[in-house]
Formats: sequence, structure tokens, C-alpha cells
Amino acid sequence: MLIYKILLPSEWSEFEAAGRFDGSPFDRSSGFIHCSSREQVGATALRVFGEEPALVVVSLDAGVLDEWLRWEPAPNGGLFPHVYASLPLSAVVAVHHIAGASQVDSVLPGE
Repeated sequence: MLIYKILLPSEWSEFEAAGRFDGSPFDRSSGFIHCSSREQVGATALRVFGEEPALVVVSLDAGVLDEWLRWEPAPNGGLFPHVYASLPLSAVVAVHHIAGASQVDSVLPGE
């Protein structure tokens, strides 16, 4: 199963260089890394990153994150995947460079 993390291009550069992603400032303040399912990622991009001109969406192998992954309710409804550890580069199975939040659903492959 795949889950998705939406990143700013600068965050993806840091992720690649470090070999891990420790979370955005919002993730760190929440105590976990916010991710989305395929069904959720487009709406999440629009809600959180709607004004960003470029995004990087990484597809993550949930099996690699298994012991740190929890599906938890979000205030806007539904269960979202939250990761309680740094994301290792080894969990990344695909990288999608996307020109803005409105393009996420059309660029990512379906499940």
C-alpha cells in the first residue's frame, strides 16, 4: 500500500540530501508527519498548499513505515496516515514533481 507526503521543493531537496525527512514545522508541532492516502492527497494539496506554485509528492511504501504508521481521525473527517518517526529515503517508491496543488490528482497514478 502506498501513502503520500506532499513537500515543498526545498523540503524534497533536504530529504534527498539527508536521506530522511524529519517533518515540516507543522509536522513537528503536531508530533508526527502528516501523510495522505491516494483518495485524500488531492484535497489535502488544495487545502494546505493551494497557493504554492510547485510541489513534490512522494509515494511511500507503507510497509516500510509499518511500526511507525497510525491511521488516525482528522478534524475534517476521515482517517489519515500519520508517521511517528522520520521518513527514510528507503520508503520512497516514486517522486512526482507537480506544478501546483490543482494538478495533484491528474498527475498521480490511481490506486
